[in-house]
Amino acid sequence: MDHGDPGTVPEPGPGTGDREGAGFSADRDQDGTVVLDELRAAIGRYVVLPSEEALTAVTLWVAASHIQPALQHAPRLAVVGPTKGCGKSRVLDVLHETVSRPMMTVNTSSAVVFRIIGVDPPTLLVDEADTIFGPRAGDKEDLRGLLNAGHQRNRPAWRISGPEHKPTAFPTFAMAALAGIGDLPDTIMDRAVVLRMQKRKPGEKVAPFRSRHSVPELNALRDRLAAWLTPLRGTAHRLVPPMPVEDRAADTWEPLVIVADLAGGHWPSRARAACLAMTRNEVVQDEQTTLKTRLLRDVRRVFEQEGHKEALRSHDLLAALLQDAEAPWAEYGTKGLNAYHLANLLRDFGISPANHRFENGRQAKAYARNQFLDAWARYCPAPASPAATPAQGVPPAHPTWRKLPTQPASPLPVGPPGSGTGPARTR
Repeated sequence: MDHGDPGTVPEPGPGTGDREGAGFSADRDQDGTVVLDELRAAIGRYVVLPSEEALTAVTLWVAASHIQPALQHAPRLAVVGPTKGCGKSRVLDVLHETVSRPMMTVNTSSAVVFRIIGVDPPTLLVDEADTIFGPRAGDKEDLRGLLNAGHQRNRPAWRISGPEHKPTAFPTFAMAALAGIGDLPDTIMDRAVVLRMQKRKPGEKVAPFRSRHSVPELNALRDRLAAWLTPLRGTAHRLVPPMPVEDRAADTWEPLVIVADLAGGHWPSRARAACLAMTRNEVVQDEQTTLKTRLLRDVRRVFEQEGHKEALRSHDLLAALLQDAEAPWAEYGTKGLNAYHLANLLRDFGISPANHRFENGRQAKAYARNQFLDAWARYCPAPASPAATPAQGVPPAHPTWRKLPTQPASPLPVGPPGSGTGPARTR
């Protein structure tokens, strides 16, 4: 991912984004600071987010949805976690009641989204994003393309439309929050503010989300955000705030920083600190992901050297990995890769050791080869074998792909905030 070059946090300064010349007032600044503070506190009551910076980012992302028509980029909010029960759906519940024009869906079609996005686009809230990007995605290429293109303004999708079959440009620009288990594709993560959710620890409490009292409270904050920010869309369009990052990371975070600069007070410095911390965290995550991919390749090599055995003892697999002088495993951690490290690195791929009975009748913790097949195919596919030449008398090899079953379409109605017509709220 291209996160730019994180550096020190620049202070808002004069220039194109000069607050003095952009029509700001002390009263309006105060209103913005107060409503953002109250929104941040409300979100924190219902969801345990991974950090204070993440709570700041969600608050600003919600507020930025109310100035979408003034923005050049529509940042994604990637709400990801390693398992169920990490609070991803609860985040979408809160967003549904606070963002501008929410469109909540678990399964939809590109045709629906194309026709809804317009001059004042909705804020797309997509739960169970693996139905779009994962192995159950089926025929969702158009929707994936829309979500990729919609990060930047003036990236329409052209389709033949109407009884006269005329080429028609459909706008794609819209902010989107996507929740799912595991990382989303790089094309989404690279354009997103990323929330890496975790299960709550014992003692971490949140307020129960109940429609009869939670929705009115959050809707009131939404209305105050709209009243504050809608008149400032012209000002927001002219702002070019100094950013602590560059390139695509700056494109993604700029709308959030613009909102912070419109609010004033402690929000400009808080927003830039959050930008810097969360961007750096994603750089670390990228490095860790690269390491995990290296581990998958090295494990595959060990299985090949062992004749593609059905399973390898954890001890034997570790020993083989540590013997590779060119690999990083002997220097991993403080004393080299151990069984705990190995299991932890493979956990996100759904791979774990289990008791296995070997030919000699002895039982031991081992890794089964078939556990790795899906991860190898997805993250480190083997290079295609060269086709045999005609002189060898062997026809070219053609790979055979197993078609995965698609999920039945079940479009959900889109209702107004608090109407209860969206998907069932589950944590």
